[in-house]
Amino acid sequence: MKRLHIYVIKAFLGPFFMTFFICIFVLLMQFLWKYVDDMVGKGLEWSVIGEVIFYASFGLLPLAFPLSILIASIMTFGSLGENYELVAIKSSGISLFRVMRPLIVLAIFISCTAFYFANYIVPVTNKKLYALMISVKEQKPELILKEGVFTNEIDGYSIRVEKRNKKTNMLYDVMIYDHTNQRANEGDVTVADSGFMRMTADKKYMVLTLYHGKNYREEPNRNRRDDRRFPRYVDEFDKQILNIELKNFDFNRKDESIYTNNYRMLRIRQLKAVEDSMQVDYRRRVKNFINQLSLNVALHRRILNQVAEVDSLKRDWDLPVDTLVDVDQMFASFDDFKKKEIMASAVETVRRNHQNTNSSERSIFERKKIINRHEMERHKKFTLSLAVLIFFFIGAPLGAIIRKGGLGMPVVVSILLFIIYYILSLMGEKSAREDLWDMVVGMWFSSAVFIAIGIWLTYKAVTDSGIMSSETYADLFRKFKMLRIFRKKLNADEALADNQ
Repeated sequence: MKRLHIYVIKAFLGPFFMTFFICIFVLLMQFLWKYVDDMVGKGLEWSVIGEVIFYASFGLLPLAFPLSILIASIMTFGSLGENYELVAIKSSGISLFRVMRPLIVLAIFISCTAFYFANYIVPVTNKKLYALMISVKEQKPELILKEGVFTNEIDGYSIRVEKRNKKTNMLYDVMIYDHTNQRANEGDVTVADSGFMRMTADKKYMVLTLYHGKNYREEPNRNRRDDRRFPRYVDEFDKQILNIELKNFDFNRKDESIYTNNYRMLRIRQLKAVEDSMQVDYRRRVKNFINQLSLNVALHRRILNQVAEVDSLKRDWDLPVDTLVDVDQMFASFDDFKKKEIMASAVETVRRNHQNTNSSERSIFERKKIINRHEMERHKKFTLSLAVLIFFFIGAPLGAIIRKGGLGMPVVVSILLFIIYYILSLMGEKSAREDLWDMVVGMWFSSAVFIAIGIWLTYKAVTDSGIMSSETYADLFRKFKMLRIFRKKLNADEALADNQ
């Protein structure tokens, strides 16, 4: 039995590691495709790009574990079934559960590993990745002088080049507007027939060597206001060197501690603590909103019951109806002027409540959505970890039923199942975030559905059901066809009996 368990584990580990790195690669390409516009053309060093990829890979581990174990389990048991090894094992009196036992232990270990990464490693890498991506987004694009277009990336300068030789870095028909004096309608204009551009070693200065050009400078008018003449100076040169400082072109890292309170950067205990404090603030906001409304005493106290922190604080505020005064009779006894005054006061109260509701509803609801995001993140650490075990109990029996190994059918079936799981997860998360469903129901909806599927597939695999056999469905079709023929014959006999 030990040899069998070792053989099954060896058969499983190869496909698992292969599919795991494939899943990481595919998910990482999706991440890079999403943020490629923020990184291209900014002259980032390879160490920075490698750091982004490294941190992003850790953030994708919770998704890669379930998908890889699903594909690997289908491939392993599909290969065993295709080579009739499962048939030989079962004929020797060994059940499918005994074959799966070492892999169940391994799946539990992988599930615990996924939870450890989701709770301890991923929050740290998310914080580093978020700070790094903000730094990358704020990084100025790499200085590139385009032909026929003014370049304004350099603070205080606008540079236009008619033609540029990319091999020699020679520039032709250069025009430079210098606005560093920061005075309106004043500045220097430099025009040159050609020039040469180079960067200093520390990339903090751009050195422009210009040939055969002119400098134009316009001085402010210091005479009377009605004198519209402005003195202008023109200097010709054969060679001129300009040193232009490149500000904000170096890569500046953001401080990671700024993003510590983001819900993606917190562990379960930290999320719970933040939730509690946010719940207190949320209830205080709701109470303040309720107190702003003009309501009768009974309705006001009933609404306050809904935001009571402890059930023991809730009381039955149903007040008995006042039978001493007939409100309708009293209102009918008033004159028309008094009735209009009462109606106007009621309408004004309703309008004021409506305005207060509209002004406070959005802020309160957004506050509740933030709390829901924290609670969702806490549940997600458990659901994604448990998904590893769920997908194993789906993949292993499904592979034994399909009896196809390799990367063909198993990969197709696995991707379809994972897409369904992902869609159900998104649907549940959105419903929970918008308070349409209870948080537990929304976050565990996809897990509950796939647990049921796993139990059903495991039962079918243990009982050697032929749900993937074409003969099974052919027999079912023949039975359905015979049932239709029998019904038609029965209806015909009944119609004949009625005619007689």
